[in-house]
Amino acid sequence: MLVPDPKVVRTLLTRYASLQIAQAEREMPAAARELEDVSYTLCVMMGTTEVHEAIERADALLMGKEPVTDPDGESGLSLAV
Repeated sequence: MLVPDPKVVRTLLTRYASLQIAQAEREMPAAARELEDVSYTLCVMMGTTEVHEAIERADALLMGKEPVTDPDGESGLSLAV
């Protein structure tokens, strides 16, 4: 399985956090759409369907830890970085 580029993952996580903060301060339709796009991209890159799981896997990737396994016991990523 392909391993996402850590630099891209870090950029997406930063953008996700910034958009979450912006939406909490003041809801804006454009920011909401971009947040959906970033969330979807994170999920695709990390091989998940839930953004919170994608964030966990992204954090694990960036920290060089073992990948988070899904309920079926299969690893979603090979973390050879």
